[in-house]
Amino acid sequence: MKSALTRRPVVAWALYDWANSAFATTVMAGFFPVFFKQYWSVGVEASVSTFRLGLANGVASFVIAVLAPLLGAIADRGGVRVRLLALATVLGAASTGGLYLVQEGQWQLAAVLYGIASLGFWSGVTFYDALLLDVAEDRNELDMVSSFGYALGYIGGGLLFAFNVYMTLRPGAFGLESAADAVRLSFLSVAAWWVLFSVPVVLFVREARPAQPLGIAAASRAGLRELRVTVEHIRAYKPLVWFLFAYWLYIDGVNTVIKMAVDYGLSLGFPQQSLIAALLLTQFVAFPAALAFGWLGSKIGARNGIFLALAVYAGATIGAYRMDSSFDFYALAVTIGLVQGGVQALSRSYFGSLVPAGKQGEFFGFYNMMGKFAAVLGPMLVGFTALATGSTRAGILSVVLLFVVGAALLWRARIEELRARDGARGPDQDQAAGSSR
Repeated sequence: MKSALTRRPVVAWALYDWANSAFATTVMAGFFPVFFKQYWSVGVEASVSTFRLGLANGVASFVIAVLAPLLGAIADRGGVRVRLLALATVLGAASTGGLYLVQEGQWQLAAVLYGIASLGFWSGVTFYDALLLDVAEDRNELDMVSSFGYALGYIGGGLLFAFNVYMTLRPGAFGLESAADAVRLSFLSVAAWWVLFSVPVVLFVREARPAQPLGIAAASRAGLRELRVTVEHIRAYKPLVWFLFAYWLYIDGVNTVIKMAVDYGLSLGFPQQSLIAALLLTQFVAFPAALAFGWLGSKIGARNGIFLALAVYAGATIGAYRMDSSFDFYALAVTIGLVQGGVQALSRSYFGSLVPAGKQGEFFGFYNMMGKFAAVLGPMLVGFTALATGSTRAGILSVVLLFVVGAALLWRARIEELRARDGARGPDQDQAAGSSR
């Protein structure tokens, strides 16, 4: 298993997580929520800016969710996952860099650019996830290779985030006039980092191409037709369907915690510096924890590892409702760091074990669609609840329901898998799924 993590295609594939995690950490979880509340939404109440942030995340996620399965189907029929990954990267990086130009109070423009950058980010993730089955030579490698990608993502994103935080603390050392200038410059650094470390996946990852690859236009038409057929027949893949619904709910909670944690801490009056430091702590705790979950998945099964992570998430969210100090936020950051990469990596590898051969992009498109529809519900749920009650604590507590119901559906998925495995999958998928439990 260790040799799998040293193969050039695996390392190149995992480095894309190192690359795009700069957006997830510095922009999505770190500076964008802070800047959106304190700079681009200056002068409005905390509950209003929380609503705006939730709305921006929700609308962007809805657009991505609608497009993801079609993009995956096109990639499958055209054999162009790597090319579309490169295109999505350029779109996301250019929009992120554009945030540098947005001036104080221009929250609408900031939201639009953030939405386009998110489209590039999540579209890229769809193609990147599908390539997991091309770089893992044996499906028994899925848990470890998937976890390796997330681990590199946490350390890479964390390193750039740490540098950007240092810029905000010492702007004069970089010839900048203020911390606000440093934050704006950090958006440019993310764009450059994202593009630079995406080069290896383009150069060294070779996808399995269809026997007769189609051009983009023909692949779009064929992909759309195939997508309709897949939707009509997806009932045959009952284990996969139950997993998708479970994933839809519990990853909603995970994404909501990632996107809204800093906003929540600011609303409680915690110092900005403490919140950013806690985010950095999460990144570096998550690095070894993601690798550990890959090992754990190979021992107790990916599905059981997901259950463990969801239990920790539910407890941490209840704790977040009661927190009243920066120390509590640090404790929450460590707790989340221990399971965040694990639940993401094992979800991806477990789903990969259920995917029918030759349908990686299309089915991972559905996988990311469910994740993005979940991201529509979560942030908007927190935002509307905060606006309706005037309490961000009430909003964050509602997230617990997503973990509980998601876990219940995941339990149901195993029952359906046992009943339908012979009729729903071929022998290769049966063997692979058995290795992930």
